[in-house]
Amino acid sequence: MRLDAFLLRHKLVPSATAARRAIAERIVLVAGRPGRKGLHLRENQVVEIAAPIQARVVPTPAAEIPLPVLYVDDDLVVVDKPAGLPSHPLRADEGPSAAGALIARFPECAIASPDPREGGLVQRLDRGTAGVLVAARRHAIWPDLRHALAAPDCEKTYRAEVVGRFPDVGAGQKDFVSPGAQPGTVVVAVPIGRVGRRGSRVKLGGGRQPLPAVTEFALVEQRSATALIEARLCKGRTHQVRAHLAYIGVPVVGDTTYGEASADPGTPTALHLHATAIVFKHPTTGQLLRIEAPLPPWARPTL
Repeated sequence: MRLDAFLLRHKLVPSATAARRAIAERIVLVAGRPGRKGLHLRENQVVEIAAPIQARVVPTPAAEIPLPVLYVDDDLVVVDKPAGLPSHPLRADEGPSAAGALIARFPECAIASPDPREGGLVQRLDRGTAGVLVAARRHAIWPDLRHALAAPDCEKTYRAEVVGRFPDVGAGQKDFVSPGAQPGTVVVAVPIGRVGRRGSRVKLGGGRQPLPAVTEFALVEQRSATALIEARLCKGRTHQVRAHLAYIGVPVVGDTTYGEASADPGTPTALHLHATAIVFKHPTTGQLLRIEAPLPPWARPTL
């Protein structure tokens, strides 16, 4: 058995995420030495925990946070997450979250996901990103809903306002970039890996465990100093849209991680990225659902 599975099986950790974190922090000892990720245990090996495992993080119910419901049935709920709110807490002291607002309205979501801090969520949006967020209402449906959002027939659509002019990309001009199937569209296919102590940033074409990532971009409106872009993808990676846009030279407005810092640090610009719509097959009925969130003012064409 793998070491992380062993920790979870014997309830030495609250979740699979906590197991991986404990191993990465080298506090799980196997035969007196720090265990490594992917280690398979042998018979009679002794496993020890050298420091306290981080306490279980659960979202605090927050009924006061506005959280418009876009779709709901007995299995799942889709909400419109406000910008500036984390999807779920990463630490016990992190404060309000979309998961907290969700379980205040749908208490059953609190036990629907394997990791209790997720509050039933099957996906995550960055703190600065607003829009469509999907959650399970039943524990039994969570893995099926997760698979539905990773299936080839799932499509996620984003609106982004970017700095500069939308590039006119020809074949072979830049690695991992090609013209899309529709005229004027651009496809970016740079693999994405994680970097940083907690994987808070991504690295294109490198980093830890780089995974395939494909995004199609289309110009909605060219403005004087910015452009309004629509992005389409299937299974999204962390920061995929933001990193891929920065790769082709048009970072998202307000993105200080992959773009440029605000000219006035005292008045930072909000991140202009919005999860506009999602299409996926309902895990129980098989019906193909399309759910949209209203566009913020900056994401609407001016013409």
